[in-house]
Amino acid sequence: MRIESVIFRSVRTLALTLAVAALLPHLVWGVDTNAPPHARWEKNIAAYEAADRTNPPPKDAVVFIGSSSIARWKTAPEQFPNHRVIMRGFGGSHLSDSVAFVHRIVIPYQPRLVLIYAGDNDIYTGKTPERVLADFQEFVEKIHAALPETRIGYISIKPSPSRMKDFERFKTTNQLIRDYIAPRPKLLYVDVFTPTLGSDGEPRADLFVRDMLHLNEAGYKLWAGIIQPVLDEVFAPAAK
Repeated sequence: MRIESVIFRSVRTLALTLAVAALLPHLVWGVDTNAPPHARWEKNIAAYEAADRTNPPPKDAVVFIGSSSIARWKTAPEQFPNHRVIMRGFGGSHLSDSVAFVHRIVIPYQPRLVLIYAGDNDIYTGKTPERVLADFQEFVEKIHAALPETRIGYISIKPSPSRMKDFERFKTTNQLIRDYIAPRPKLLYVDVFTPTLGSDGEPRADLFVRDMLHLNEAGYKLWAGIIQPVLDEVFAPAAK
């Protein structure tokens, strides 16, 4: 009797273990693993939409969108005082995430210019330069399907001391996108890669915070100086 009871309990335990194992991929800490990758940013996007309802952004402005380099750029509006600036960054995101949300946090604003910084995280996590190019092409196509006159600028992937293993792939990605942009007058390439390098060809550590990945105040000041002429050209009266 005792042996049968032990066998029964063992079988029952095994069956329960197998059942839980089968469900585990769908029950990891309440996360729906069948959700698309960009779903993790839903709260960020919903927060932007809620803010838009209470304080609608101006039309014909410049939208900055992309990963943490945009999300952490808190001083951008004051660094471009003569332009209406809409910041829509969400840290850790890929270019494909911006593609997924373009209809919610870009197109409704009817901007004259969109500047995107993304691709850094993509390459770091194993995506190919060709994949990043394809995602940028889709980003452009989605915007121009709704807003054919909107200018779109790609802020090049920056070199950072903490991601030197991807240095050459960053360069390749930048060049692919630059080549794609060159013959298209509605597109712009903004080179922040080259100015971030020192005379030794290495990323300038003085432009980064302690993690050697994100820009500090001096780094954003450098970016602002590079981007300012772009805004002045796009928003000049003759550019309308």
